[in-house]
Amino acid sequence: MKNNINIGLIDDDLLLVEGLNLLLSTIPRLKITFSTTRPDTVIKLLSTLETQDFPDVLLIDIKMEPIDGFQLVEMVKEKYPKVRIIILSSYYRQSYIGQMVKLGVSSFLPKNSSKKLLFEAIQQVYENGVYFTDSEQKMIIAFIQNKKSKYDEEPSFTARELEVIKLICKEYTNQEIADALFLSKRTVETHRQRILDRIGAKNTVGLVVYAVVNQIYN
Repeated sequence: MKNNINIGLIDDDLLLVEGLNLLLSTIPRLKITFSTTRPDTVIKLLSTLETQDFPDVLLIDIKMEPIDGFQLVEMVKEKYPKVRIIILSSYYRQSYIGQMVKLGVSSFLPKNSSKKLLFEAIQQVYENGVYFTDSEQKMIIAFIQNKKSKYDEEPSFTARELEVIKLICKEYTNQEIADALFLSKRTVETHRQRILDRIGAKNTVGLVVYAVVNQIYN
């Protein structure tokens, strides 16, 4: 694992961006590789970065102009699906949490979070893929239970599908899962897509969150 965690900051509040730059620069392991108050330029900006400067984790606000955090997350995930995203916003609502989980956000924190909590979230997201407090997990469970979506179908999984889910949560690639379970890569891909469709998630992060809050994976 490399020493530094590359961070990108996106918020249309200049004072907040400057403040976060100063705050995070006091943490030795974190490296701010870019920051911007223009969310509509993020995709272009990411395309210009060298590999060593490409962000591991993006901190994104929800309420921004001319595009909001929902739109930006979708754009980033479509172009750069491996980038991990933390929502850092004053608009901390259960309905937003549910939406962001489905979009593949790895964590979400209120803007009044402590420096210690912010660093813990960044580190956990970088190392493990997701970070949610106990209260947030309860909010996610409530969203899953109350939202009229595919989650309401309470999907059941075969023993093989559960094995695939757990290996996905451990960040195994399709080929590594195939080797571990003595399956073809195509079979694993089929399992993965069926699981995503069944739980209504758009990507691996959504699957991991579902597995965690439903105690399929710790």
